Amino acid sequence: MDPLLPSYYYERLLEGLWITLQVLGYAWLIGVGLSLVLGIARLSSNRTARTVSLVWIEFTRGISSIVLLFWMAYALPILLGVDQPSLLLMASIALGLNMGGYGGEIVRGAIQSVPRGQTEASIALNLSEGKRLRYVILPQAMRVILPPMGNLTIEILKGTALVSLISLSDLAFEATKLRTSGRLNPDAPGAALLFFNLLLIYFVLAQIINGIFRFAEWRVNSRYQGSTDGPVEVDEALAVVEAKG
Repeated sequence: MDPLLPSYYYERLLEGLWITLQVLGYAWLIGVGLSLVLGIARLSSNRTARTVSLVWIEFTRGISSIVLLFWMAYALPILLGVDQPSLLLMASIALGLNMGGYGGEIVRGAIQSVPRGQTEASIALNLSEGKRLRYVILPQAMRVILPPMGNLTIEILKGTALVSLISLSDLAFEATKLRTSGRLNPDAPGAALLFFNLLLIYFVLAQIINGIFRFAEWRVNSRYQGSTDGPVEVDEALAVVEAKG
């Protein structure tokens, strides 16, 4: 048997790659949104918001990703009375919830790392709480958020392989299906080449994600180059306010 894989196999892997990228993209959007909401809520002056966010974070971090995935794909649709749920949507939500739990703690720690003087400066400038977060706190916190968030995104990429367990045709599912289709001898070199290609695809995707986040880190660091306590604009604006009395 020819050890090289026919073009049909690569077409199937590309189809699986598209599903993997969709799951990763949707899960990342859900995860980042939850991370910001939960991280900010953990530092809220509202006790209820702090409690709910803490419970949410500890719950999603404390349960198995596989169990959460199966629960979202099979148990929740039964409770909601949905006969044929979108496995792509359910898988994305499950991975996004998992990412949000870890990301929420990343955001919380990053916000707390911003010097207290920056918050006091923004209060002196009469900025609302929302504007303080948007224009002063979060931009500085991004320097701390980006490195671990990049690692977390790569972990979510690798976690997308779990969706094959619910029969979603991602990369891992397609590779396993091709191996057991009977068209390829499991003991032939072609089987090893099939999974080598799978490893290579995940590695390349991880390096792309790593490069994107490193570029984002460079942009953020260059934005605040020369400032050790935060944006120069805030300090200068505060000095103007103090000078006026």
